[in-house]
Amino acid sequence: MKFSRFLLFVFSFCCLKAVAQSDTSHLRISLLTCSPGMELYSTFGHTALRVTDSAHGVDMVYNYGTFDDRDPNFYAKFTRGIMRYALSNYSYQEFLQEYYSEDRGVIEQELLLTGEQKQRMYAALQQNALEQNRYYNYYFHTDNCTTRARDMIVRQTGASVVFKNILPEKRPTYRNLIHTYLDKGGQSWSKFGIDLCLGSNFDDRVTNDQSMFLPDYLMWGLDSATADGHPLVASKQEVVRFPLMKPQIDLPPVLFFTVLFLIIGLLSFIPTRFVKAFLNVFDSVFFLCIGIFGLLVVTLWVIRVDTVCRNNFNVLWALPTHFFVAFVVYLKRKWLQQYFRIVFVLTALFTLCWFFIPQQINVGVLPLLGIILLRSYFRGNLPFTKRVTTNVPNNFHNARRINIEL
Repeated sequence: MKFSRFLLFVFSFCCLKAVAQSDTSHLRISLLTCSPGMELYSTFGHTALRVTDSAHGVDMVYNYGTFDDRDPNFYAKFTRGIMRYALSNYSYQEFLQEYYSEDRGVIEQELLLTGEQKQRMYAALQQNALEQNRYYNYYFHTDNCTTRARDMIVRQTGASVVFKNILPEKRPTYRNLIHTYLDKGGQSWSKFGIDLCLGSNFDDRVTNDQSMFLPDYLMWGLDSATADGHPLVASKQEVVRFPLMKPQIDLPPVLFFTVLFLIIGLLSFIPTRFVKAFLNVFDSVFFLCIGIFGLLVVTLWVIRVDTVCRNNFNVLWALPTHFFVAFVVYLKRKWLQQYFRIVFVLTALFTLCWFFIPQQINVGVLPLLGIILLRSYFRGNLPFTKRVTTNVPNNFHNARRINIEL
């Protein structure tokens, strides 16, 4: 066993030496992997490429993660999933200064390529950085700053790059992967909102290549990758020290909504006029918010150009019709009673099928389902006033109209 490891070491050393001897390009190309930040947009880290040309005094970073939010239609396009990102190139020192100021770490992996392969990749980066070529449509999990850097290495160098498996035996889903980062950052409300908006397509299990849409996974993939049979990474160093993550401290959605459920549950059994008036207001606001979210789910499902928001089973409990019913929820109408009875049945079925739904639903939804069940039960069983007209003779033998409440 020791002898085989020795042979492997000798073979790798010979490959490294052979590649180094054939390199007369004066180029050094490396992958930069940046640690997550505290803001949501930086939660998953970042990737860039560094090119150093010692013959011409060049030390540049090529960054596929830049965008311009000055577009007047930026937010409309963002909602539709049409995000125009661009490749930008600027000095390495400027890049480092940005991450020093944000207290974010940077790891550099120098790529072991021949001089010709480096020249090909450098030329491709320069061509890609031209104004007419630098823009592309950004898609979070299929075409982003990390996948662009990976594809540049794999497709533009001319090397035969092979990635070894970096995933566990039970492959995670896209949602599992992003949950890891959101949990580490203590971003429970961001996780809750993302889970509500992303559909079941995001619960597909990832392949080894697909996992490399995240910077850390590309870095780990490069660690064991080979190019033309030899290790792809010549060296790895921590340029800016990775800081310890300081999770945000907040009240998790599941706890917040559980407390709300207990309060509303208690009030629902107190038959006073003030409490009934309060619950009328609460039901109007609560079902209005649920309805707005339901409309948002349907809108994102329909208008998004990508597939991440499609097939969202959250719409089965967040009914868009709640938006319209919220304005008349306090009325005593038979059709409203029937409506809330249907809502109760649908919500109960959704809750019972929790583990069978082909989508991972955020646990914070459970107390919300409890509130919907509770309030729809009471709304579906309210007494109704019927007006019955009858004639009762009085002492003067005249007819008098009276109302009887049933």
